[in-house]
Amino acid sequence: MAVYEHGYRPYAGRLTPEWSRFLVIPRYALRDTFKSKFFLGFFALCFLYPLVASIIVYLHHNTNALALFKIDVRSLIPINASFFEYFVTFQGWLAFLLAVTMGPTLVSRDMSNNAIPLYLSRPFSRTEYVIGKLSVLAILLSLVTWVPGLLLFFFQAYLEGVGWLWSNFWIAGAIFFGSAVWIVLLGLLSLAVSAFVKWRVVASGALLGMFFVPSAFAEIVNNLFLTRVGHLFSPGALINSVWKGFFGTFVRETGRIRGRITNPIRDNEFVDIVLREPPLWASWLVLALVCAFCLWLLSRKIRAYEVVK
Repeated sequence: MAVYEHGYRPYAGRLTPEWSRFLVIPRYALRDTFKSKFFLGFFALCFLYPLVASIIVYLHHNTNALALFKIDVRSLIPINASFFEYFVTFQGWLAFLLAVTMGPTLVSRDMSNNAIPLYLSRPFSRTEYVIGKLSVLAILLSLVTWVPGLLLFFFQAYLEGVGWLWSNFWIAGAIFFGSAVWIVLLGLLSLAVSAFVKWRVVASGALLGMFFVPSAFAEIVNNLFLTRVGHLFSPGALINSVWKGFFGTFVRETGRIRGRITNPIRDNEFVDIVLREPPLWASWLVLALVCAFCLWLLSRKIRAYEVVK
């Protein structure tokens, strides 16, 4: 447009609040994600176990249904902290599969198409970009973890009564915070892998390998040295310890085994070796270091331009 025509007018519409500008990323990303029939079908399957769990809760409080199906209420699964811990664990690993399915494409498409400068040339910071991409996973994974978990908890509280609600309200916090820690970890790992690997299949394989390879290495360390310290190298074992800590089921001593030691007086003497899990603070520390490392990788990779030396 020629300047002398004076046809240019500044934008006079309503401005988007600065705090919510990052929401434009999940708005379009979620729309594209649900276009995939495979993802839509798998996402629907993630709600199968919450449905089964809600039926179990309902049967605990419906005498007519128990009499109809000839079920002894004592034979049903007890509705306690362990019940909700298993729910969080099961749904958490389904959330991991969801992250493997869609997480590797969140940043890689922008990197391969040189779209990062287009984002950052707007009033849009790198922090808002990362938060926007992270919110895509956070929204989807929340829908299959703590959201149905809290609905199930309050359904049980509605059927059991206010007394049960107040005495077990801490379980609701364990469901929410346990799922939130897992979602943050999955989101940061997915974004870090997506920023460095442009091919979706390779990125998904790398994300799977980041969980299964360290787990195998941890088991080798545990078996070689007759210890449980190797669990500090396994993301699955770390988050499992954190979940147990939230639900009050964490036990450091996990068993005893007969181990052989070299004794100068009595060679090949067998002794009882106590197997102890790493303390909870160690699991939290390792998870915090992993998240901090992922943020550092993202800060190094997500830039408006690249300097080639």
